Amino acid sequence: MITTLRRSLVLPLVAAASVVPLAAQDGFKFRSTTELINVTATVTDASGRFVSNLRKEDFVVYEDGERQQISHFSSERVPVSLGIVLDVSGSMSGEKFRAAQAALDRFMYDLLAPEDELFLLSFSDRTDLVSDWTTDRRQLSAGLQQIRPRGGTALYDAVAEAVPMAQGGRHKKKAVVVISDGNDTDSSTDPVALQRLIRETEVLVYAIGIDGGGTPSGYSSGGTWQGPARVQLPFPFPFPGGTWGGGRQPRTGSRGRTGNDDAVNVNVLRAITDDSGGRTEVIRYANDLDPTTASIADELSRQYSIGYVPPRARDGRWHAIRVDVTGGRHQVRARRGYLAQ
Repeated sequence: MITTLRRSLVLPLVAAASVVPLAAQDGFKFRSTTELINVTATVTDASGRFVSNLRKEDFVVYEDGERQQISHFSSERVPVSLGIVLDVSGSMSGEKFRAAQAALDRFMYDLLAPEDELFLLSFSDRTDLVSDWTTDRRQLSAGLQQIRPRGGTALYDAVAEAVPMAQGGRHKKKAVVVISDGNDTDSSTDPVALQRLIRETEVLVYAIGIDGGGTPSGYSSGGTWQGPARVQLPFPFPFPGGTWGGGRQPRTGSRGRTGNDDAVNVNVLRAITDDSGGRTEVIRYANDLDPTTASIADELSRQYSIGYVPPRARDGRWHAIRVDVTGGRHQVRARRGYLAQ
């Protein structure tokens, strides 16, 4: 079992403002030693289809409202260091877990590139590293088959373990995919520190919520957002033993429960994913896991990589990032900012 991160989450991360030296990485070659802010952008049209063949000139990047000069751009598919974070609480047993195993096997074997490296982290009321970084799909699949669902749901602890681990991956693009069917019942991770941790990395965080009780308003059965434009949410994590920021109070004292978790909470998952440039998908049926993981794999292969030199020294503050495509015909999803550590 990996030791759960608690309270301060003091980590030896690369200052995370996503500032990295220009060097030859995953096919990108640079001659300068200037530092860059790296931004991964996903572009879709009005129908939600990925938009390909855009050029550097089609993008505009703003930091704190000021336009920045793009010094690096690529639309090529690059290898990814990806962590899979799987809920194995008692409520995932049966059909849900069988569907997750099948979907993840296809995801790893058929939908990702052979050079993509992965790790597999499972969580119930504790977190366990099932497989460390590897490109060996057989090792990952064997570990997946040995898991037996049990216990409660320590979702925040698992994300706090996975994000810094993904940040340490060897590829330039880093991501985490979280699959869960319930609200957190067992974490001791401080939610404010978890938000800061995610913001301090370049990791794209994706979440798939299995909502067996029905699809939340605004989501289709396939997990696609159909409602009004999303707005930036406050960080709505329930503090363990405390009250929910939106009026809801989570259950506490649940360690050792057999899986009778609260329903998946969309606001919580979006708070985890949206700042990073990732996204949350909510599905109604476990069988929808296969097309949903396929959609994430497709997205990872169709993203744009953008870099710019930060306009100011590292001041320890949060700096907002906005990425637009000229013409206003497309939607762009990218990280919302960085902490200039």
